[in-house]
Amino acid sequence: MSTTIDVPESNNVAKEKVLLLGARPRPGGWKKGVAIMDFILRLGAIAAALGAAATMGTSDQTLPFFTQFFQFEASYDSFTTFQFFVITMALVAGYLVLSLPFSIVVIIRPHAVGPRLFLIILDTVFLTLATASGASAAAIVYLAHNGNQDSNWLAICNQFGDFCAQTSGAVVSSLVSVVIFVLLIVMSALALRRN
Repeated sequence: MSTTIDVPESNNVAKEKVLLLGARPRPGGWKKGVAIMDFILRLGAIAAALGAAATMGTSDQTLPFFTQFFQFEASYDSFTTFQFFVITMALVAGYLVLSLPFSIVVIIRPHAVGPRLFLIILDTVFLTLATASGASAAAIVYLAHNGNQDSNWLAICNQFGDFCAQTSGAVVSSLVSVVIFVLLIVMSALALRRN
């Protein structure tokens, strides 16, 4: 045995439902999605920069020649350009790790201009560093693969195949981080635009 009581809705409740359904979302709600994508891209850039620094830093190959006491060695620390590359990519990775809290602040407060402006300025600085180190290392890797007939430099990748493969992979990884930095800057610039 159950009893049901039907209570008619008042006009005020019906009006409130209409107002809630017809409410417009806050303008700029897409900025939170951009902030979440920013965080994800930063994680990818950290992986690319750390991978580039670690791969280049561990590149080393030794070739025996006639005896065990006379050997040829190719290592990243034999080239100042590769040393610059390892240091710079480690700095870029460190910056990206330190920028994660600011990226989280931008997710929580997507309309805050200060943290986003801070990130876009520093992203531009570290984009420059990553591009410079990647381009200089790419030039040396190109010479290692092809040599230069005019200056009588021979290609060393015929003998040091593993070394060249590691350095080439590190350069590609650094250029991936450069592309991610460009995407981060463009997305931040679009989010800073006032609409």
